[in-house]
Amino acid sequence: MSELITAELVDLDLSAETKSAAARSLAGRMVAAGRVTDLDGFLADVAAREAQMPTGLDGGIGIPHCRSEHVAAPTLAFGRSARGIDFGAADGPADLVFLIAAPAGADDDHLTILSSLARRLMDPGFTGALRAEGDPAAAAARIRGEEVPAAAPDPEETEVAPADTESETVQPFRIVAVTSCPTGIAHTYMAAESLEAAARAEGVVLNVETQGSAGFERLDPAVIAAADAVIWAHDVDVREKARFGGKPVVDTGVKAGINRPAELIAEARRKAERGEISRVSDERREPGPGTRGSAGASGHFGVRLRTYLMSGVSYMVPFVAAGGLLIALSFAIGGYEIASAKSVADHFVWGEAASWAALLNQIGSAAFGFLVPVLAGYIAYGMADRPALVPGFVGGAIALTIDAGFLGGLVAGLLAGAAVMAIQRLKVHPTLRGIMPVLVIPLLASIAVGFLMFIVVGKPIASLQNALTDWLNGLSGSNAVILGVVLGLMMCFDMGGPLNKVAYAFAVGGLADPTPGSLKVMAAVMAAGMVPPLAMALATTVRRRLFTRTERENGRAAWVLGASFITEGAIPFAAADPLRVIPSVMAGGAVTGALSMAFGCTLRAPHGGVFVVPLIGEPFLYLLAIATGTMVSTALVVALKGMRGKPDKAAPADDEAEVPVAA
Repeated sequence: MSELITAELVDLDLSAETKSAAARSLAGRMVAAGRVTDLDGFLADVAAREAQMPTGLDGGIGIPHCRSEHVAAPTLAFGRSARGIDFGAADGPADLVFLIAAPAGADDDHLTILSSLARRLMDPGFTGALRAEGDPAAAAARIRGEEVPAAAPDPEETEVAPADTESETVQPFRIVAVTSCPTGIAHTYMAAESLEAAARAEGVVLNVETQGSAGFERLDPAVIAAADAVIWAHDVDVREKARFGGKPVVDTGVKAGINRPAELIAEARRKAERGEISRVSDERREPGPGTRGSAGASGHFGVRLRTYLMSGVSYMVPFVAAGGLLIALSFAIGGYEIASAKSVADHFVWGEAASWAALLNQIGSAAFGFLVPVLAGYIAYGMADRPALVPGFVGGAIALTIDAGFLGGLVAGLLAGAAVMAIQRLKVHPTLRGIMPVLVIPLLASIAVGFLMFIVVGKPIASLQNALTDWLNGLSGSNAVILGVVLGLMMCFDMGGPLNKVAYAFAVGGLADPTPGSLKVMAAVMAAGMVPPLAMALATTVRRRLFTRTERENGRAAWVLGASFITEGAIPFAAADPLRVIPSVMAGGAVTGALSMAFGCTLRAPHGGVFVVPLIGEPFLYLLAIATGTMVSTALVVALKGMRGKPDKAAPADDEAEVPVAA
């Protein structure tokens, strides 16, 4: 920070009473030093940044900061207030105020200054010395990191300790992480737990932000600023990624966070040692979480495309679950004919079961009506953030209007995201930047997507959707069985990963406009998805000695997870022994999918496992298909593990006396 702050940029008697007045006072010093060219323009940028999120930190510290075209060079100004100034920190006003200014586009300068300063602010000796310092030049030197003789302690403030560089201890390596998966349920939190356990073993301080389906709680900006490195273990786009700029970033998939957390932590250390800095931004977005590994700066197109699609699926799933289960429940109460009931807004009888069934059906249908627009909107969001939501939703609604269905929603989302990304690349006058995300981009992109969907690609997609529907309805015999095998293999290969989600999304898309063929597909997909956890639960019961104590405990939970159609319940077993577990469960899933299609089983609910069996066509044959696939997978995994013998860390001695039950 040698060139960032001088004595002229330090005010040890800051008299301002509000954060805007403090920013103006410190910015005036920057103008006088020739670091800021337009005071009012710069302050407008500071205020805009402050409006996004308060910049107060615990411990009496305020760090207003921004990037601005009115800044000539990266600059830091410091002010000390006797009264304290409210910067929005939870513990009260700030007496130490640091104003950080960086030129427009200088993300690295801006965030590196903030990161370096925030780490030093974690040291009570540093902040105590600044509170006691009486010389602006010495305060500037301290902030620059130069050696300054310790200030004499103030007898009236005995709690303030002078800086003591000899007593400083080695700080632990600090990492912040973000985990997320398409559904935001299982993988998100499993990756977080795995990373936390590995960090404890390595003596690393790690804080995780789980961006799950229930929303997410943002990491404290001070924690992010103090971190040495960042780990993103995600299959959908990291939200507000600009918070993590200026730091080494390990960017990988969520399953890597589950399966090899120690490697990710080691990679984060190496990047920090090499001083690798990441440039990330929420305004001009990088391609997304596909940018990882050796794919290069832009990532492989196929990886990025999968990420965009999974982003849409992750936001679609809650609509599917809520709407589908409400519709299924309405059928259980009032029968399938309830779908043609009159509107409950015009006809509802409190004591009549049919009225309640109709109410549930119509609420569920309303939720299902958002399925395609939400899919399209959040595919676009995954590509180009919030400005893409409007054209994405518009495109999805048009897909429904022209009967392009699920496929139309996929295409509309991709078109909307591409249109917004193209508009974002245009250079515009600074006066228009403020209205671009909320007015210009949504307007122009919506026009473009609407034209393409109505006039150019909509009708061909609708024809393809109708052809696919006719094909599904015409499936019988060996063709249906083959489709069941393929769907079963996809559901069980990665157990909640991309292939699993593609098969599930394909099945759910058919429920938006259900036909006999699409209902068979939904039944096969759910049946196959239940097999992996059920098979592992059964295997840990009949051959306990082949599994560790932890695996047997996971096996007990897998009974419930499998019965509930949560395929991720088998992931701990697959992660520990992939070469034996994954082929075994894939075989069982293929058998189950084939049998379900051969039996002609149907399902109108998108989720629920055994709890929606009363709503399944041919329920007894359906359960037989699941049981058969479960036994096939159990027999295979037991046979393969039996060739290896007991696990390396087998059960304790009290288990040796157990007599295993024959499979």
